[in-house]
Amino acid sequence: MRSTHSTPTAVPTSTYRLQLHPGFTLEDAADLLGHLDRLGVGAVYLSPVLTAAPGSGHGYDVVDPTRVSEALGGRAALETLSAKARELGMGMVADIVPNHMSVACPDANPWWWDVLRLGRDSPRARFFDIDLDTGPILIPVLADDGDGGRAALADLTLSGGCLAYHDKRYPIAPGTLDPGDTAEQVHRRQHYRLVSWRRGDRELTYRRFFDVSDLAAVRVEDPDVFDATHAEILSWADEGRIDGLRVDHVDGLTDPGGYLRALAARFPGWIVVEKILAPGEEIPQSWPVAGTTGYDAMRVLGGVLVDPSGEADLTTLALDQGVEADIGEVDILARRHAVEHLLAAEVHRIAALLPPRPPRGGGDPSEAALRRRREAVAELLCSFDVYRSYLPEAEAAWERAVAAAARHRPDLAADLDAIDHRVRTDPRGEAAVRIQQTSGMVAGMGTENTAFYRATRFAALNEVGGDPGDFAVTPEEFHDDAARRQAHRPHTMTALSTHDTKRSEDVRARMAALSETAEAFSEAVRRWTERCALPEPALNLLGWQTLVGAWPIGEERLADYLIKAAREARLGTSWTDPDPEFEDRVRAWPGRVLADRTLLGEVLSVVESVRGAGWSNSLAQKALQLLGPGVPDVYQGTELWDLSLVDPDNRRPVDHALRADHLSRLEEGWLPPVDDTGAAKLHLVRTCLLLRRELRPSGYLPLHAEGPARRHALAFARTSEESASPDLAVVTTRLPLGLADAGGWSGTTLPLPSGPGTWTDRLTGRALAPDTAGGPVLARLEEVLDRYPVAVLVRR
Repeated sequence: MRSTHSTPTAVPTSTYRLQLHPGFTLEDAADLLGHLDRLGVGAVYLSPVLTAAPGSGHGYDVVDPTRVSEALGGRAALETLSAKARELGMGMVADIVPNHMSVACPDANPWWWDVLRLGRDSPRARFFDIDLDTGPILIPVLADDGDGGRAALADLTLSGGCLAYHDKRYPIAPGTLDPGDTAEQVHRRQHYRLVSWRRGDRELTYRRFFDVSDLAAVRVEDPDVFDATHAEILSWADEGRIDGLRVDHVDGLTDPGGYLRALAARFPGWIVVEKILAPGEEIPQSWPVAGTTGYDAMRVLGGVLVDPSGEADLTTLALDQGVEADIGEVDILARRHAVEHLLAAEVHRIAALLPPRPPRGGGDPSEAALRRRREAVAELLCSFDVYRSYLPEAEAAWERAVAAAARHRPDLAADLDAIDHRVRTDPRGEAAVRIQQTSGMVAGMGTENTAFYRATRFAALNEVGGDPGDFAVTPEEFHDDAARRQAHRPHTMTALSTHDTKRSEDVRARMAALSETAEAFSEAVRRWTERCALPEPALNLLGWQTLVGAWPIGEERLADYLIKAAREARLGTSWTDPDPEFEDRVRAWPGRVLADRTLLGEVLSVVESVRGAGWSNSLAQKALQLLGPGVPDVYQGTELWDLSLVDPDNRRPVDHALRADHLSRLEEGWLPPVDDTGAAKLHLVRTCLLLRRELRPSGYLPLHAEGPARRHALAFARTSEESASPDLAVVTTRLPLGLADAGGWSGTTLPLPSGPGTWTDRLTGRALAPDTAGGPVLARLEEVLDRYPVAVLVRR
């Protein structure tokens, strides 16, 4: 049956993110559209659909941008999905990856294969960011037993007219294979060299994505490369198949602003960028985009539910356990590790571009000068308080980074001045560009991927785009942020869970409840640690918080998560140098805890003490997101409770049939209780998404409760397209455990905006009695919030 709501506009009312893979294809997405339409979703939001590396489970490792992935159903399936969405009046948003392509399997990527085969003579050579002047392209794939990979070359063979190394195949340049040649002899004649996998971090001839050598950067700033990589994507827009684009990793591009202007000139729809903003930072005004993918909103939406009074106890616990609580100190050490070890190749390449340069007649600068130059680059890269600057626009971030680097290393002041002069003189030059590109890599790898797994005082704050040093967001800060978003970027995306978040919104919501019982939780962790500790203090704190926050969780899931966390932290083990004994102890820990009935009983007692408050927080932040300023995204499956952890855990299959059963009952009038089924959350999500489609709210007005429990209420009002005065109000519960301890809502009211009509709670169907004196309605919170900890009020 055709939906009765309006056809999509350029800006969706909401999005629903689907993670596509060979087990959940475009055909499966099409089958789900009817359910999403009934849920109130404005647009289906797809993970990357272009041809990715064989077996890809996420699609960000594109190997052919000219074709829709056959593993996902191909072009025909995309067209069918689009047509069905159009019939339902839904939009479609696509995730695109302009920064890099996968080169893990060279024979799967026709462009990379051609470059390896022909070198600089390949018409695709300029498609990739390769330094072809330094010699053969280094491919870091060989096993390394401490010999630099030399022994591994013995495993190189000739097979089917190619060089083969185990399951990987590499091309042979024309005229370089003679009868009787060995594989090693042929290898030495190629435009590339297979080298030790360890060399990728020290020396590399192509730019990569972070430290992932299997992902080679694309020079999308070149108009011909832009056209080649975007032809298929833009054809979807020309044919009216998509309404929006999500641009992945915009900070990795040579010229993000220039790229986005080129994209907007060809694609007139809704564009959002994956961009991590520091608190208070705004994206450049010159970018023709609606906004970001919502990590900035996520920090505020979750932070306002954290109790600031819990900071002291959790800080003391961290220090007592030997965990650094100063995130700034942890962060700088983690960033320095990134530039000195993981990104040394990038640092060396930048340093080679900077003064002093070798004289024209030959010769090299002194080794001391080279070392100082590299150290100055490294210090500068570590000193940005944002992910990257965008020169020549917004110079302030660059200036702060240079000044901070000089404070940290006054002995490098002259070198930093020389770098500053070079970059300011030529802000679009290669040195300026590569420093800015790499600063984002340092922040991502140092801060998010390492420091956030070391500074584990309170893991609910250690989220993508988060600020663990800012323990809680005040209601005033929350309202200011929402009002600013409405005024400046009303169509930016907002999010609570994504494929990149380190833990789901519901795990963070339960963890937020721990901030209200910080003293008791800290004492419990001390007891538990004495009985069954993980082998490293930061991991130990993270382990107990995760066990409570994600319960119920199985032994294998928890062990897999802890191993990943330990390798990211790089304290007891790492991805590049794993410690088998340490990891065995980590893997054994979940089983030890689950087998200790007394210990597990204590853990479950703490879980039970915060479970209800976690549900309340989950519903509160969901209502704040779904009806607040911005375009809210619902990550797949999170319309019910979802206690997922970092990927790949958050890409597990979703039980859409269960959600469909609950939805059918809701459509029949069921008012579910707040319990472990999560149906109450589905009820809230459906109510809010349908309201967004109906009212298309705008404006933002903070509402302030009155009475003894006023600090526990967080509310705002908005205006619909049909009204000049606010006719939508959202009321949520904040710090629910403290509210219960204080005696509940008795005597607390919320003045609602005055005007004609009756306020009705769409969640319960109950109407609020109007004030007989004709003034504003005083909503009695003990009545409005007696069934659910949130209310969605509409005046008609």
